[in-house]
Amino acid sequence: MRSLKKMLVSSLTVGLVLSSGIVCQAQEKEKTFGDDATFLQKQTGAVVLKSADGQAQVAVAPKYQGRVMTSTSGGEKGRSYGWINYSLIESDKFVEHFNAFGGEDRFWMGPEGGQFALFFKKGVPYNMDNWQTPPIMDTEPYPVVSKTDSEIKFQKTGTVINRSGTAFDVQIDRTVSLLDNKKAGELLGVTIPKSVKQVAYESKNSVTNKGKEAWTKEKGLLSIWILGMFKHSPTTTIVIPFTKGAESELGPKVNDTYFGKVPAERLVVKDDVLFFKGDGKYRSKIGLSPKRARNIAGSYDSANKLLTLVQYDKPAGATDYVNSMWEDQKEPFSGDVVNSYNDGPTTTGKPLGPFYELETSSPAGALEPGKAMVHCHRTFHFEGPEADLEQIAKSVLGVGLNDIKTTLP
Repeated sequence: MRSLKKMLVSSLTVGLVLSSGIVCQAQEKEKTFGDDATFLQKQTGAVVLKSADGQAQVAVAPKYQGRVMTSTSGGEKGRSYGWINYSLIESDKFVEHFNAFGGEDRFWMGPEGGQFALFFKKGVPYNMDNWQTPPIMDTEPYPVVSKTDSEIKFQKTGTVINRSGTAFDVQIDRTVSLLDNKKAGELLGVTIPKSVKQVAYESKNSVTNKGKEAWTKEKGLLSIWILGMFKHSPTTTIVIPFTKGAESELGPKVNDTYFGKVPAERLVVKDDVLFFKGDGKYRSKIGLSPKRARNIAGSYDSANKLLTLVQYDKPAGATDYVNSMWEDQKEPFSGDVVNSYNDGPTTTGKPLGPFYELETSSPAGALEPGKAMVHCHRTFHFEGPEADLEQIAKSVLGVGLNDIKTTLP
């Protein structure tokens, strides 16, 4: 009798809890790379690049400007590293302002804001309602020129017009290549422990002036801008080392006012490194100038023991970078080289994702007709024991994992 009574009470309790909505359904299992790749191949015709052993894989979508959508270091059953907007892709429709399909490496051109902006028409206020990504960077596919098991090449021609009315006829050449373990280690200057799984790839991006006139500062210049969307989490911290020195000589350590000043609990800036939250809960952006920026940035997700690094080619002595601040600018070529964006609610109350981004830019291109500028951007993911990831983080970022995990509240 006592057992029956306990069963009845238990059943009633469960029923009340379920009907009240207090207990949620079990969280959906995280998708593997194979899940994401199958979805992307079906919806977008994505191409998968693979290493010889099949462990390092990268999914690239010609339909979405040849962007790297996601990657893995563990084959089809491995963790999928890129943020992917399933609902938008499944809809097969375009939305206003910006189609946040996702992707770890997407091609854009700058500047975003200012009198030479590519994302704002002449005369309109700088706000989300008027912000519009040009189709050549958002909705137009990039034709495939050639591909192998580990590399794919694209070429696209078109025209972009800036806020001041200058038209730029461009040819975009983009190559995505897998990097083997040896090459990845050489580029970073480290030896990758055997216990650590890794995937590394490079996008080589070229923009050629196909017009009849030279591109000049007076009418505005373009830059190559590569952005990577990654999965946010409460345990993800973005880490960006920079050149140490007095502000009187090198300028501010960081620009943290893109969308209003970043709160102190979300950004900690030390002598030569900064820590920035990648939790997808607060819309904010930071940037580093050419005098401060080094050629590396990264992030660490402590829950998943995942270290992500981004490296790019930074030309020695280059000082002119387009300014993407959403305002009319006194110095339109004093922009940032490395940026990081943490998504969160916009003025609509909803985030774009959420996700976080690591971004790099080329110098502004003052190109004569027929001349080109090139920007190489590389992404590395390392997954494994923290003791071994520690070696990589300290060598490349200059800080250990404990500092990364504990500096921000």
